[in-house]
Amino acid sequence: MPGQLLSSSLPRISEDELLEGEECILIVDDAPEFTRLIQDFLHKNSLPTVIAHSADTLHHQLAMNRVALVLLDIGLPDADGSNLIPELKRAYPDLALVMLTAVSDVYTALACLRQGADDYLVKPVQFPDLHSALYRVLEKRRLAIRNRHYQRRIEQANFRIQLAHDLALKMNTAYLSTTELDELLHAILVGITAEEGLGFNRAFLALFNEDGALLEGRSAIGPANREEGSRIWQEVQDQKLGLHDLIARLRDDKGSMNVEVNRIARALQVDALNSEHVLIRAVRDRRSINVVNGQSEVSVPLELIGLLQEDTFVVVPLFSPSRALGVIIADHFVSRRPIDEEQIKALEGFASQASLAIEHCRLHTAMQRKMDELEAVAAELQKNKDLLIDAERYSALGHMAAQLAHSIRNPITAIGGTARLLARKIENKEWLRFLSMMTSEAEKIEKILEDLFVFVEQAKPVLERVSLLPLIGQSLLLYYKMLNERGIRQNLIFPEHDLELLIDPRQIQQALVHLIRNSIEAMPLGGELTVSVEEQDKLVYIIIHDTGKGLSRGTVEYATDPFFTTKVVGTGMGLTIVRRIVEEHGGELVLQSIGSGMKATIVLPKPQDESSGSER
Repeated sequence: MPGQLLSSSLPRISEDELLEGEECILIVDDAPEFTRLIQDFLHKNSLPTVIAHSADTLHHQLAMNRVALVLLDIGLPDADGSNLIPELKRAYPDLALVMLTAVSDVYTALACLRQGADDYLVKPVQFPDLHSALYRVLEKRRLAIRNRHYQRRIEQANFRIQLAHDLALKMNTAYLSTTELDELLHAILVGITAEEGLGFNRAFLALFNEDGALLEGRSAIGPANREEGSRIWQEVQDQKLGLHDLIARLRDDKGSMNVEVNRIARALQVDALNSEHVLIRAVRDRRSINVVNGQSEVSVPLELIGLLQEDTFVVVPLFSPSRALGVIIADHFVSRRPIDEEQIKALEGFASQASLAIEHCRLHTAMQRKMDELEAVAAELQKNKDLLIDAERYSALGHMAAQLAHSIRNPITAIGGTARLLARKIENKEWLRFLSMMTSEAEKIEKILEDLFVFVEQAKPVLERVSLLPLIGQSLLLYYKMLNERGIRQNLIFPEHDLELLIDPRQIQQALVHLIRNSIEAMPLGGELTVSVEEQDKLVYIIIHDTGKGLSRGTVEYATDPFFTTKVVGTGMGLTIVRRIVEEHGGELVLQSIGSGMKATIVLPKPQDESSGSER
């Protein structure tokens, strides 16, 4: 309460603190000799003054100077001084008024005090009494201003605490989706620009893209120009809009406010490798940078100043313990007030809330992506478990057939051939019976081996129209776990539109599975697997390129031969099967050794009726 502020228990304000900056006392009287006398006295007491001799010059002096107190006479040549009191109080709420007049009527004095005058002195006044009265009124004024300032700071602190509390509850009670993150960041920007918050005129948010290579402007709040800003923020103050009202107003505003600053924000792009740029430097050093008149301890690019149309602003970094996230840029575009350390500290508090929200959302998004991938893998594994079993069966049968071929076929052929040769040279019937038995049994074993080869041979393809890109994606998902365990990066380069081919989907997927598995086995310590699809004329190219150990040029041409392999374990039947599948589809398998890796290309024809658009 005002009475409590003037309590004698409080320390008195020194005379040096009564007026601040360019503030002065305005003496209004139509007698020049009297005003000069008062002016000389006040100057001797270090109180700056200006003079007016009429109501007209009074208004002029108020417009031209920072007047803290008016010594006002009632009898002015162009107005009654007492009638000016309500007008002056409305126009200048912090203005102190002391009536200094020859009118000694008590009713007039009471009327002036009721209308807002702070004191009433009657001429002739003693200088000590005048000095004492001015001190009391200026002290009261200064205490009221300070009280209002402290009250505002308390309200701002409560607002910041409440906003931080609401943001913390939001982040702790649910995972943040991208939409919820946008709402949180919007609320933070509003808090930065709201008068009851930090009171900045504009705030810009810039975040690094997903791979961290580019800092991109994302959103902003603020007026399009200084005139528009003055009007809008005056409306906010006049209507006494609260935080939630302000958020709704700024979100729904379709006029110039936010449209222009968001255009500026979207135009903001900085390469993350540009380490000397003031925005990148702030994030890299994890400290705020205050730019004043285009200058700071870090060089400020002219194009940034031109884009913002402002040369005084503060850059506050956004970061988590493991990575840089972006920056917040704030300025006093309209009011042109300087940015002090207290505001920067408060802005850093808001920035920490924004950083937590962004990191929270990214962790949730990453977890959701992993969950979706695992669900897709589980579904695909369940759907294609027979295909994997067949792939393993073919691999095992190929291994067994190769072992039989190398371990049995050659000896059996030698035994059978020798028995037939001896049978032609021996006439002893008893020996011929045994030799015939040997020949017959050798032929049985050779027939068994042939039957095994027939068993592993591929059936004729059953053709149907199939979307190619999903088929490739499904084939990769089958090896999702193995790719992650070995730290193999995947690059998928697909055309914008899907391709439909006339193929046997099971056989083509089996061929893809064999090639992908070969690439994975060639990269036991990790690497990069690139799967791309290209189309040219009437052909479609499926290219699988790995960075594994590859094959020497002399062995590539034999890679698709039956039983050819460079592996310690395995038979090389996989590539033979792939080649057979592709050739039975009217295509071609091309293997190339490139650097330290291998590139396998499946070339398949497009459907002949594709261009005609015939029905399936």
